[in-house]
Formats: sequence, structure tokens, C-alpha cells
Amino acid sequence: MPEETAGFDEKPEVPGDATPDDAAEPKTADSSAEEPAAPAGDSGAQADQAAPADQGANAALVAQLDQTRTALAERTGDLQRLQAEYQNYRRRVERDRIAVKEIAVANLLSELLPTLDDIGRARDHGELVGGFKSVAESLETAAAKLGLQQFGKEGEPFDPTIHEALMHSYAPDVTETTCVAILQPGYRIGERTIRPARVAVAEPQPGAAPKSESGEGDTPSDKDADAADKG
Repeated sequence: MPEETAGFDEKPEVPGDATPDDAAEPKTADSSAEEPAAPAGDSGAQADQAAPADQGANAALVAQLDQTRTALAERTGDLQRLQAEYQNYRRRVERDRIAVKEIAVANLLSELLPTLDDIGRARDHGELVGGFKSVAESLETAAAKLGLQQFGKEGEPFDPTIHEALMHSYAPDVTETTCVAILQPGYRIGERTIRPARVAVAEPQPGAAPKSESGEGDTPSDKDADAADKG
């Protein structure tokens, strides 16, 4: 019986069509075997990671919306202020336009006042006749259409804001400072006085008793008693 050689293992049998590498490589598990499934806890971890991301996106949208609302409020305020300034500007321009018109008309009519005074004196003396009367009346009508108003009448109380006193006297039949004569009529346009009325004024007599105290309080019986005493 032949002896076995020490230190040598028995080689496995190799098919005849196999290569030496196939013989050298040991048998491994089938590579087509399925990989082990991921643990069930991994899906929950991914959901937890997605939740903070969604919250961050929502917070960014809310911040952007707040910023847009703030910008809209600012633009709305700017528009309202601009509209208010424009309305004030329009009112100011309209007021200035009316004032300029009144000043221009007042300056024009101020130049015509001496002519109107001559017409008034001619009328007082009965000299306003014929064609001169027609022209004078046309001029007065045109001045009235421009807003010219004449004021100043005898017997009205003296008002230093619209009257100019040229003469002064005392009278027993007045109870306050009164215009007793109109020396030159005044003229106004609307609320603007372009010439005060020049007048003569009279004041009550110094120390004169009011009319209500000058014997008006006596009754008929008192008068009869006085007459009987005199008899």
C-alpha cells in the first residue's frame, strides 16, 4: 500500500471544462439573493425629518406675506397722503384764483368810483337827463354786474369798520352814535370794502336823560292831581 505524503491535502476534483481560477475560488452564496429589508423604523425617521422642512417653508411664506402686507399698507398711506395734498392744492388754487379776480375787479371799480360819485351828484341836482342819463345808468348797471354794492344810509348806527366820520355833532333825538348825513356813499364787493362811507355823525347830548325817563312814567291820575294843586 502506498504511503500518504504528509503535508498535502487531497485536491478537490475539478471538472474537465473548468478553469484553474474556478477551482481556486471557493463557493460563495448566490449573488442574486435578495438584500435584507430596511428596518421599519427608517420611514418614521424620514417623516420626522420632512416635518421640520415643511414648517420652515411655511414660516418663510408667512414672513413673505407679512412683508407684502406691510408694503401694501405703506403704499396705501402714501397714496392717501398724495390725494389729500392734491385736494388741498386744488382748494388753494381755487381760493387764490377767486381772490385774484376780486382784487382785479376791485382795482378796476376803484378807478370808476369818482365817476359814479359825479353821477350821484348829478342825480341829486336833477341834472341826470337825456343821453347822459342813459349812459350813466348803463355804467351803474355794468358795475353792479361786477358785484359792486353801494352802502351808507342816514339814520343807521355808526360802524367804524365801514363808516368814516368827517363831521361830528350832538343831537337830542339820538340814543347812540348815528349817521345823520351821508357825505359820500361807500362801496363793497362781496365782503371786501373798497371804500368806506364818509358820513356826518351825531351823538346824544351829554347828560341828557333817556326818553324813557322824561315824564313817560307819570300816570293820568298824577297829572290830574298836579292840575288840582295848581288850581
